[in-house]
Amino acid sequence: MTCFFLIPLLLILLVSFFTRSSFGGIEMPLTIENYTRFFDSLYIKILWVSCLLSLATTLLCLVFGYPFAYIIARSPQRYRNILLFLIIIPFWTNSLIRTYAWILLLRTEGVINTLLINAGIFEQPLTLLYNNFAVLVGLVYTMLPFMVLPLYASIEKLDKSYLEAAADLGAKPWQAFWKITFPLTTPGIVAGSLLVFVPSLGLFFIPDLMGGSKSVLIGNLIKNQFLTARDWPFGSAVSIILMALTLLCIVAYMRTTNDKQGKELL
Repeated sequence: MTCFFLIPLLLILLVSFFTRSSFGGIEMPLTIENYTRFFDSLYIKILWVSCLLSLATTLLCLVFGYPFAYIIARSPQRYRNILLFLIIIPFWTNSLIRTYAWILLLRTEGVINTLLINAGIFEQPLTLLYNNFAVLVGLVYTMLPFMVLPLYASIEKLDKSYLEAAADLGAKPWQAFWKITFPLTTPGIVAGSLLVFVPSLGLFFIPDLMGGSKSVLIGNLIKNQFLTARDWPFGSAVSIILMALTLLCIVAYMRTTNDKQGKELL
């Protein structure tokens, strides 16, 4: 942790206070202008759109992932391993290659538009690529396994005797789900949400490939400052700000969840 996390983080923090040189390096004097510059309306809008897309990705992954995780956890043992295997299979292929596959599906002459036009549903191809919708599709597809696996672990460990007791007391299946299964699997929901929301903020290759120039998120901004604009101090400052905001969200989320669980126990 010291070698691969703490030292690089301290280096980024140190670089964020330097000044960009004329040739793209760093030089004195030390300044906080890199941080104050971020609060321009342009960069605030980029951060806001990034947070909205990450939140939408998290919610959609939860909506699609929870039923799938529930089905896996309640399936017979002989089918459970196969279903888990289907979740793990995408990790065998580079995510960049899988993103290009989505481009082939969503582009103007892609598979989806071709099928819709040939079926007579639309006369003109839909604009499915190079917008925030395409970015959202790519993020949900990439991050879905990170939601399913924690949910599965939480649902699989659930004591079925609680559900049996609820049934004996006259609770309907949907009542038992909302009052017992869902609350008791909150740790899996929290873990999955964090595993999806936090990485979604920093991913840059999906917005680059599927959003094009029309979709610039905070990850793209950081990447462009380091590789294109050669403004390492500002890129470092944006990275530190993003990390601090993410940490605050995690702390607030965890405290809220713990407070709710404590009140329920009381």
